[in-house]
Amino acid sequence: MVYRIFVEKKSGFDVEAKAFCSELKTFLGINGVENVRVINRYDVEKVTEELFSSVINTVLSEPQVDTAEAELKVKDTDFVFAVEFLPGQFDQRADSAAQCIQLISQGEKPLVKTAKIYVISGNLSSEDKEKIKKFTINPVEAREASFAKPDTLVAVYDIPTSVKILDRFIQESKFDLLGLEEINISDQVVMSEEDMRKICQDKLFTD
Repeated sequence: MVYRIFVEKKSGFDVEAKAFCSELKTFLGINGVENVRVINRYDVEKVTEELFSSVINTVLSEPQVDTAEAELKVKDTDFVFAVEFLPGQFDQRADSAAQCIQLISQGEKPLVKTAKIYVISGNLSSEDKEKIKKFTINPVEAREASFAKPDTLVAVYDIPTSVKILDRFIQESKFDLLGLEEINISDQVVMSEEDMRKICQDKLFTD
């Protein structure tokens, strides 16, 4: 069974939320932002209900500075979205939590998955919301997360039966950045066009 908890810094300790609010106004020029909340969501599996309850205020939160709630409480007018690491990306927060829980239980290491939830209040247009998401989510390492609680945290990956070869990439030495971007998108190469040219293409044609 997957257990879930939402952890948020109390007023006065919400430094990350205040800084993010300032960034939205300063860097993006979105002056309609009135308030920002940043909430860490923890999903934990392979633990008993008793163990999970015991680690909420010892591992997953600090009662002096955090509030821990089983349900996410937001207003209908709030702009809310969640961000999680892409599969395969290392999640330091989740790994640290799993190690601490295992030290307490002296048993099997649990599965832990985290997501960061942003709750933004204010007068925001659709364009503002898209700008905020684009500013917040780095597609190289993260993605927008679902709010649905999963049945399991066990990851299942499809094993490729063959490896795709980008033969057109090495055959044309004068690929412009537009062509490289096309490869990046169509073939899901997680690398900037400049990096593709510098690390891969330039090396291929200078060796």
